[in-house]
Amino acid sequence: LIYNGLWFTSLHQDLAAYVKSSQRFVTGTVRLKLFKGSCQVVGRKSPKSLYSHGLATYDKGDQFDQSASPGFIHIWGLPVRTQAQVQGISSLEEK
Repeated sequence: LIYNGLWFTSLHQDLAAYVKSSQRFVTGTVRLKLFKGSCQVVGRKSPKSLYSHGLATYDKGDQFDQSASPGFIHIWGLPVRTQAQVQGISSLEEK
């Protein structure tokens, strides 16, 4: 925004408001490994984390209802299937 001369625009104000709002629950610590000019996250901890191991795994006894997967895949795949049909790409058509 600065480089393009947009610092004093409503776009900058709107983006700043979005960032402020979206980060209000962000808290915690992150551990980093710095080595030869690279940076790698090696740990993170937050009291308000959205990560749940039970939802992120697909083992027996997990929390995720796997019967929801086919519907989710179908709905999220609609744009790709539509694009394939419009572009005539037969390898992506439903079988």
